[in-house]
Amino acid sequence: MSPRDLSLTESRLTRTSAASLTGERTEMTAAVTSARGRALVGAAVRASRAWTATGQALATGWRWLRRTVRPAGVLALVAATAGLIAGFAFGWVEALVAGVAALVLLVLSIPFLFQTRTYEVDLSLGHERIVAGTGVRATVAVRNSGRRVALPGRIDVPVGAGLVEFGVPLLRAGATSEEQLELPPQPRGIVRIGPATTVRSDPIGLLRREHAFDDAHDLYVHPRTVPVPSSSAGLIRDLDGSPTTRLVDADMSFHAIREYVPGDSRRQVHWKSTAKTGRLMVRQYEESRRSRMAVVLGLAADEFATDAEFELAVSAAASLSVRAVHDARDLDIVVGAEIPRVVRGRLRAIRHIPTAAPRAVLDGFSGVDRLANTMALADVCRLSAEANEALSIAVMVAGSQVGVAKLRQAALAFPADAATLAIVCDERAHPRTQVLGALTVVTVGTLEDLAGLLLRGASS
Repeated sequence: MSPRDLSLTESRLTRTSAASLTGERTEMTAAVTSARGRALVGAAVRASRAWTATGQALATGWRWLRRTVRPAGVLALVAATAGLIAGFAFGWVEALVAGVAALVLLVLSIPFLFQTRTYEVDLSLGHERIVAGTGVRATVAVRNSGRRVALPGRIDVPVGAGLVEFGVPLLRAGATSEEQLELPPQPRGIVRIGPATTVRSDPIGLLRREHAFDDAHDLYVHPRTVPVPSSSAGLIRDLDGSPTTRLVDADMSFHAIREYVPGDSRRQVHWKSTAKTGRLMVRQYEESRRSRMAVVLGLAADEFATDAEFELAVSAAASLSVRAVHDARDLDIVVGAEIPRVVRGRLRAIRHIPTAAPRAVLDGFSGVDRLANTMALADVCRLSAEANEALSIAVMVAGSQVGVAKLRQAALAFPADAATLAIVCDERAHPRTQVLGALTVVTVGTLEDLAGLLLRGASS
């Protein structure tokens, strides 16, 4: 091989080895870069998780401090911090003593927070349903379910917007303390009682810890009602039903006699007519329809002068409805429904109160309230008439701010053959009865006026 060929071969080997070394360095650099990138990403993820965990821990600690440290505790903490710093920094003995005293008070308050969850609390009511203006008795049984003696504490029982609290004595393990609570008279509504809350606090009131239980009750406070005479509850004379134009083979209202056709019942054969004509003749009747009653209560806030007037209207409507349920009438109780402000004027809505039993009726009236965003009485009556095809009697219960013109307009929504009655509740007016064409208007000033006026109107 010539010298020239040897030099060419050596140059090729040199270039090949250099290229291979360059490729290896590139791969090593890429691997190192990839490893560094993964390490940086992992460190960033770990840092993000640590930051999130730290933030959650700080938020949890801050919530715990807000619930636990009372204003007096904050003052003691500030006094301890400022006194210790001033005492050690400037040598002020008085500030150092004040700081140490505040710190000792805080430390001595901590043991009073223990054993918050060692109580088992059972809350029970003497009655789940009461009448407005009466109270109820509640029984709270507290049991120490822990293995050690429980220090004295306090139990708070929310009663609607109020609060009833009582102290719990020192309880041995397994011991029980029972407390009888006389709850004050409640206004009409659905009152939430409970859940009971265990409160642990030191005697000075620096620290406080609470634990709420799950036991809660709904107390139905029914409206006041008065007995309404049965004859005036429906204001209709045909207690067995109203006859219609539909003809049937068997009912109570006799219509005519016709010739027998296959399929007729033999019990309806009229033998005297059969003997005269020589052909089988049967009786024919008009179908009787059960009388249906509607009680309509408007809830618009501007239709009542005062809250007491609204309560009078609720009591009047409840009294009429309970009487109708006792008389086993077909009843529909309609009240206004709350309408969102953004769709007011474009949405119509009513609410029906259950009529299965007197208790269900009174429970439904316990939950009604004056509404700022709802339909007027006339619109509620219109929807009520659309929901009930065959009404025999319609009772409208309204406030003093609804005039006679609006009552007449509301009455036009009901069928022409239906008896229409309007109960106007006005505490400042004298009780009276007015007959305005097909509409009868009864004005009551107190609930006791209702029965007398209805009975007088029915007898006349």
